[in-house]
Amino acid sequence: MSLSIDQQARATKAYISQQLGKSPSSTGILADEDFIHRLNTNFITIYAIFAELYGYRNDCLDQLVKLVTLMGESWKDRPSDLKVLDKERESNSGWYLSNDMLGGVCYVDRYAGNLEGIRAKIPYFKELGLTYLHLMPLFLAPEPLSDGGYAVSSYRHVKPELGNMEQLRFLAKELRKNGISLVVDFVFNHTSNEHMWAKKALAGDSEHEAYYWIFPNRNVPDAFERTTREIFPDDHPGSFIQLPDGRFIWSSFHRFQWDLNYSNPSVFCAMATEMLYLANVGVDFFRMDAVAFIWKQMNTDCENLPEAHKLLRAFNSVCRIAAPSILFKSEAIVHPNMVVQYIDTRECQLSYNPLQMALTWEALATRKVSMLSQALERRHNIAQGCTWVNYVRSHDDIGWTFADEDALELGNNGFDHRRFLNAFYVNRHPGSFARGIPFQDNPRTGDCRISGTTASLAGLESGHPGALSRILLAYSVAMSTGGIPLIYLGDEVGQLNDYSHLASPSTMDDSRWANRPACPEDRYAQRHDPSTVPGKLYAGFQQLIRLRKATAELAGGRAVGFHTENPHVLGYQRPGGSACATTVLCLANFADGPQWVSAQRFVGLPAEAYDLVSEDVVNLHDDDGIQLRAHQYAWLRY
Repeated sequence: MSLSIDQQARATKAYISQQLGKSPSSTGILADEDFIHRLNTNFITIYAIFAELYGYRNDCLDQLVKLVTLMGESWKDRPSDLKVLDKERESNSGWYLSNDMLGGVCYVDRYAGNLEGIRAKIPYFKELGLTYLHLMPLFLAPEPLSDGGYAVSSYRHVKPELGNMEQLRFLAKELRKNGISLVVDFVFNHTSNEHMWAKKALAGDSEHEAYYWIFPNRNVPDAFERTTREIFPDDHPGSFIQLPDGRFIWSSFHRFQWDLNYSNPSVFCAMATEMLYLANVGVDFFRMDAVAFIWKQMNTDCENLPEAHKLLRAFNSVCRIAAPSILFKSEAIVHPNMVVQYIDTRECQLSYNPLQMALTWEALATRKVSMLSQALERRHNIAQGCTWVNYVRSHDDIGWTFADEDALELGNNGFDHRRFLNAFYVNRHPGSFARGIPFQDNPRTGDCRISGTTASLAGLESGHPGALSRILLAYSVAMSTGGIPLIYLGDEVGQLNDYSHLASPSTMDDSRWANRPACPEDRYAQRHDPSTVPGKLYAGFQQLIRLRKATAELAGGRAVGFHTENPHVLGYQRPGGSACATTVLCLANFADGPQWVSAQRFVGLPAEAYDLVSEDVVNLHDDDGIQLRAHQYAWLRY
């Protein structure tokens, strides 16, 4: 009679306990009741995944012993204040779903010089209302071949020009004291070719050669490349590059970023060790970089494979055992059907919302909301206990990630519509207000993606009169649809494109550096002056943030569609649910002129609602309906 998975897991755990009991240094792990309780709860997930992915290997059990040991050692080393935080968040597991949550993101060097500079800005972060701070890649990465920090050569060292690991540890503690969670990128699909593991692999060390996908000739690479796509064809063709010694290594992205081999359980254990080390430094959230690429399988495109999800669940279980307050945020800029597959309390509790971001800009260009409205109704609501991170702009380019089939339902040809949006946002379309820059432009096909800051894309750089209201309109959607709104720091004062990257050989060919400018200190100095552009914009941001934090209906992520029957006006409802009996109806006018919503659309609603934005009582049953000014947004509570 075969054993069930539960029985196998119990037997394996008993074997692991026996092995740990043989080591004097590990006996303390078995005596820690908190650790053992969480191990008992979560081990079956790790066991089942290891058995499926690695069960054919004769070292599978040994690797499980190693993994449990490293988890136990990490828990033993976890600072006491973080263990207190673990307890608090375990008892309030939905803390990150609060309407009080507000995110900010920046590059340490560009925004504040170094980690000490970031610490000095904590008073400003509190003034703005941040509770979540994402510091863009700050770990050691060789220059100039760093891919903006995504080619990590050491997860245990901060770039020297930014500071050191002790300063990061102190910063995390100071942020925590001020109610701000720290978010960092965990680049776990690949390492830099300068990483210690990569150097050992290149030198012929057999243990570390097995950390990567290395082959002596083109036979296996050619077989893989029949079904994989080229990510950066300008950097190298295919998925493999040739090493100086003639061998071939998998390199999905740039030639200096070598893909890790997760079919080797030693790689999983090694990366789990690095993750737990950073968790004990004080990181609260990991942005899981390039999650779609982490598993390779012949005769597939090696993207979004089921094994990638299983690995995420195993990493998540590792954290539930040894650093239970840690949460994951997925980064998957793929088809919307694929994005949602990573969003699960057992995988990534948070996810970027690239579709809403892209369709907000689509609506600003077309002045029509059909695609954004469709996405909110069809694709917004996700698994309970999970939430979106809603952003308007980021460090990256804008890719038009909507589904062609969704566009076609609304009469839009996906290919043609993307060409229009690209032309509009790089000022190649008549009447464009945008000053975006092409990224990976292909003039022959019209295909490209878009770089640029929020302000420059919204018309502030071109001097368009609707620029400020467009920026606030876009952020009103991010603040109210459901999820954690994320501000690219500088947006709140109207930061423009930075063209200085053109002067550097290492950045001149990457237009994304235009939307990674240095901190605009002159604009921040004007933020309290209502006669200035930064002052007007900052006041608008402050109102949105204050309203969001005071509006209980905006907690969580559930949104209910509301059809305004006006092609220019977006509508959606945020029901308070069990938290409160009221509902907030959000209306947003994407037209450049006033628009009406007919009174017939409000049949069945109370006669009056209170507009949280204007602080006016609105008669919903007025025969004329409701008029919205150009780019006006209203949050109507009833």
